[in-house]
Amino acid sequence: MSKLFLPEWHPQQWLWIGFPHDPVEWPGFLGRAQEQIAAFANAVAESGQEVRLLVRDAANEARARALVSAQVKLERRVYGDIWLRDTGPLVLTDGGERIAQRFGFNGWGGKYEMAGDETIGAELAGDAGLPVRTAEWILEGGAIDGDGTGLVAATEQCLLNPNRNPELSRADIEARLRRDLGFERVLWLGDGLINDHTDGHVDNLARFVAPGVLAVPVPSGRDDPNAAIYADARARAAAFGLAIRDVPSPGRIETDGRIEPASYMNFAITTRLVVVPTYGTRHDADGVAAVAALFPDRATIGLPADAVLAGGGGFHCASQQMPAPA
Repeated sequence: MSKLFLPEWHPQQWLWIGFPHDPVEWPGFLGRAQEQIAAFANAVAESGQEVRLLVRDAANEARARALVSAQVKLERRVYGDIWLRDTGPLVLTDGGERIAQRFGFNGWGGKYEMAGDETIGAELAGDAGLPVRTAEWILEGGAIDGDGTGLVAATEQCLLNPNRNPELSRADIEARLRRDLGFERVLWLGDGLINDHTDGHVDNLARFVAPGVLAVPVPSGRDDPNAAIYADARARAAAFGLAIRDVPSPGRIETDGRIEPASYMNFAITTRLVVVPTYGTRHDADGVAAVAALFPDRATIGLPADAVLAGGGGFHCASQQMPAPA
């Protein structure tokens, strides 16, 4: 296998993070979303890792500078959504050399199309000096999670969704994952979380935390809206032969009667630090502790992310790592 998609726990050279800028996307939440993303950037920078925070224009650059420490580097870029996990470059190694693999992007199935999102990945990769390859099919980075051994997890709800690649079969997609990213085996999970804007990205449902080890949520409370989804993911992972680790869910979180896709699984792994999104529920401490137990070689902290979630994602969604040379 010449192509290798490095796991997120591989040492990182830096972390790109997107800074919220659109009041339409965060109605009534933009200021707090900016503060929460800035706290995330500060925490990673203070751990000793380089952080490159993307800002949309001069006004947002000034706002970001007022919120982040001098350790955080600001880069003014043209982008729409902040979800760089999906629009940023996926960096892998091919023959030992780092390359950026890009894919088509259609605004998560045509739902959220914003200027700059189709081009920001290639721009970041080019400025980093990486060769850029572009595949002819739709794929977002948050839709896949690899364990570094050629195994990838994804949900059927997202990758087989007709709003992405209606002409491709399951076998076609598996072949493209092998061809473009070096994945030799696919763990197919079912649905993602209820009301996930992305049509069920796996990074909000289940995450690899070591080779062959998958973290899966445990329902919190009898009214946990995703209990059946967690059970199905757990059964599929067990049948695949994976070791499973438990992380409690945040439980039922609603806004004006709408179930929110809140998840501690949207944690960001950096070289020295793991950052877990929290939502102000009584399960937050247990969720952070459970994630911390999975990464004994790193510090783990929880940071508020309820305002970030109001725009459709979390800390993992808003970031993309530049792996260090393998």
